[in-house]
Amino acid sequence: MRRRPKILAALAVVALPIAVNGVSSGSQPTAVASMPSPGLASAFQAASQQYGVPESVLLALSYAETRWDDHQGKSSTSGGYGPMHLTAVDPSTTVERSDGKKVAKADSQRTLYTASDLTGLDPVALRTDPTANVAGGAALLASYQKSLGLPVGSDTSAADWYAAVAKYSGASTRVTASEFADDVYATLARGAARTTNTGQEVAMPAEKVAPAKAQLSRLALPAGASGGTSDVECPKSLACEWLPAPYQDLGAGDYGNHDLADRPKTGKIDYIIIHDTEGGWQGTLNLVQDPTYVSWQYTMRSSDGYTWQHVKANDVAWHAGNWYVNMHSIGIEHEGVAAQGATWYTEAMYRNSAKLVRYLAAKNNIPLDRAHIIGHDQVPGTIPANVRGMHWDPGPYWDWEHYFDLLGAPIWGKTVFPVKVGSIVTIKPGFAGNQQVLTNCTGAGTTCTPQGTNFVYLRQAADDAAPLVKDIGLRPDGSDSTTVVSDIGARAAAGSQYVVAQRSGDWVAVWYLGALAWFKSPASAPDAFAKPGLVVKPKAGKTSVPVYGRAYPEQAAYPAGIPYQTVTPLQYSIGAGQAYPVGDASIETDYYRAVTFAGEPPADHVQVLGTDKYYQIWFGHRMAYVRAADVDLRPAV
Repeated sequence: MRRRPKILAALAVVALPIAVNGVSSGSQPTAVASMPSPGLASAFQAASQQYGVPESVLLALSYAETRWDDHQGKSSTSGGYGPMHLTAVDPSTTVERSDGKKVAKADSQRTLYTASDLTGLDPVALRTDPTANVAGGAALLASYQKSLGLPVGSDTSAADWYAAVAKYSGASTRVTASEFADDVYATLARGAARTTNTGQEVAMPAEKVAPAKAQLSRLALPAGASGGTSDVECPKSLACEWLPAPYQDLGAGDYGNHDLADRPKTGKIDYIIIHDTEGGWQGTLNLVQDPTYVSWQYTMRSSDGYTWQHVKANDVAWHAGNWYVNMHSIGIEHEGVAAQGATWYTEAMYRNSAKLVRYLAAKNNIPLDRAHIIGHDQVPGTIPANVRGMHWDPGPYWDWEHYFDLLGAPIWGKTVFPVKVGSIVTIKPGFAGNQQVLTNCTGAGTTCTPQGTNFVYLRQAADDAAPLVKDIGLRPDGSDSTTVVSDIGARAAAGSQYVVAQRSGDWVAVWYLGALAWFKSPASAPDAFAKPGLVVKPKAGKTSVPVYGRAYPEQAAYPAGIPYQTVTPLQYSIGAGQAYPVGDASIETDYYRAVTFAGEPPADHVQVLGTDKYYQIWFGHRMAYVRAADVDLRPAV
């Protein structure tokens, strides 16, 4: 049976079109009022007083929408602007639902214009001026509260704004609306403080309230699907529906588009893989329903985090480009384009993705760390020839640090350990303020628009002008890595781990792909912290140790009738004296044999287990595997 590569990059992007009339500076707005631009924190306070919304509710709502960030006049893919995510979608456009029916965009997708009517503020100002945007959001929320027959006033109880907050989400079902409101009130209960992407410092003290959830009945919305249904494997708080990927006999010994299994009996689930779709959600849903294409377990929509499940967790989807990893993983596709980043990776999607991952991790005993909750860009090639073609999503603009905060497993060290030779360091460069130079987002030779990135560059020497490190798997000619957005060859991403080899002033050298790689980490603003853990080193007398892209059994483990699956070393190796952190020391050495359609002889859906032990290690940007017989396992210094 042929295994088809995932080529979601070929999808046409179907992001919602944004209206320009009244928003673009090329047309005359009907409203001409404007307002001064104080600091963002002051803007929330002023809007609270002016429009009678509790400041804490306004802050929590904005945080849940955008984390108080302002994208400087640019919209999200759902047409939202500014810290309050006021929307301006062209009402003449339609969107195709998952059932194929085309429907008109709702008024809830044009809240920027409603806010303009309520405040008299210029739509252009509402789009581009954060202060005006906050005022518009406050006026909109107050109008919802009034329409529901509920009291308005900055001194009203935060608990009494639950239904208005739910309505603000623009959701089309009670499940999705209540999910959003629950997130807002959970944020309020935790409190928050951060520096936004434009350098504004905003803080919200924790305030625990019992929201009046009974108010939700005032919203004229259908119930909608939730994770509580019997078909889907989703948390009850997540709006989720079943849209099955077809398991279908295609004839001539071929079938699609996943394999039936009985995990964990036929193989542990060790990884959850974060993908992006490289296109819009509708095109993605069409593909997963194509039996001649590949598959994945879940798809998540950018605008609101709405989720579809396609393959049961105990079955094997074809999503990672590595059969061993497919055998042991669950794949989640997130609507987005890696080279565009923040416009697609919305706060709603981050929140709902984290909910789903927490649920799946707990259900399948998967550790909440960066060795097990991984990007598609961390999956290794299976043989040398495959390395160069492996995927690089979700890309440099996925905020791993925020994502793991949402997972409740922050990427940070509770105890400070000295960063010294032999210690394990975890990369944590920050995100919004870490705007690394990238190129080719919109074409060859172009410089990408600056936005937060999740990595630090690795260089061949302790010098800002030194060339980036080499990756012979990606560049067999031995040339240096580049700043091209898809080139992961010299990137140490947030949460990844390495062993310190040398130090020189503000610079730290780590072992990376068999060589030294330097990154700058000043003591005053470090990009990494040390923590204890296990490392592997070549056994005494070995000058080099091979690394692998899969952990298949030894030949003697295969029963008659199941061909031996060779394990070919990759083009990299670990040299004597080098060390690499262990991501998992208890992976299965196995091969799940599934090459015919179920029900046809021979019934060969079986797990072959081996005794030749492997370790999963942090090696370069991607993970890799080493044979336990080749290395010593020991604590880091």
